This record gives sequence, structure tokens and C-alpha cells, in this order.
Amino acid sequence: MRGRQAETSGGTAATQRTYKTRCPDAGQSHPMNTEPTAGPVRFDTKIAVLLREDLEPWQRLNVTAFLVSGLGTAVPEVIGEPYEDADGVSYLSMFRQPVLVFEGTKETLTAAHGKALSRALPRAVFTSDLFGTGNDRDNRAAVRAVRSGDLDLVGLAVYGPRNAVDKVLKGARMHP
Repeated sequence: MRGRQAETSGGTAATQRTYKTRCPDAGQSHPMNTEPTAGPVRFDTKIAVLLREDLEPWQRLNVTAFLVSGLGTAVPEVIGEPYEDADGVSYLSMFRQPVLVFEGTKETLTAAHGKALSRALPRAVFTSDLFGTGNDRDNRAAVRAVRSGDLDLVGLAVYGPRNAVDKVLKGARMHP
């Protein structure tokens, strides 16, 4: 859209990135910047992924991708607006906020899972059994076959208020 012009009510051309408004004290017209402000955006919620520390690099990537894929369907407010480049080509919407990735021991992951359950936070799990399946049906069957406390977790995604997610992740460290 950069460079495209639109006709204003006065017949003059103005770029779509500016908006003419009257300055109340000067009585003159000044362009108002509609670009996002440079200040940091703070979220009162957090999206976090906790990975077991003994995973291979390809497993870490795979587990992270699978875990966050369910969040947008269960919690639609985490999804931002669609993207568009300067040529007007559209792209899919993505998360509106960062995804923080952590790692920890098997015990840290088990404890985090229990805390996420007790706080009733939206969550997704990835168990070691899922590395041996190849589709959603078999993935769901593999998880369904094991009691919650016995799941061999290799990854957990959690979404919720920042402080609640921080408590769930206690003992985990940021992924390097």
C-alpha cells in the first residue's frame, strides 16, 4: 500500500499512511502518523512452551510447532490480524504476542503439567509416544491411552495470565 494515494474530500491527493487533522491550537492541517508507536507493547498474558532438555534439535522444533498449533483454535484472542506486504500480498494471521520457549528436566515438566492442570490454564501436551505416530488420530489415541500423571511429557504449551504462567514454569529456564 505504500505510495498509493487516495483522493481527499478537498480534491487533493493524500497518502494512505497519513491522516489530515486540524491542530486545535494552530488551526492548521498537519499529517498524523498512523504507523505503530515505537514504545514497547506489554501483554498481561503469556504464551509459553516448556521443552524437556534432552530433546534433539529437530525434536525441539517439531514439538514447539505442534504445541502452539492448537492455541489459536482454543483461545482465538491470541491471534492477531492478517499480514500484508507492500505489494498487497496477503499472509496468514499469527500470534499477537511472543511465544517464550523454556527448557527443563523431566521432573520440571511433570511439575509444570500438574500446576497447569490445577490452575485450569489452556494447555497442550506432547508425549514421547507422539514421535512414533504420523497423524492426528494416532497422536490423540496415544495420549488417550495414558493417565495424566503417567504421561511421558517432552513438551507443554501454556497460555494464561503472566503471573499464573510464571508460577507454572517455576524451575524452568529460557531455551538457549
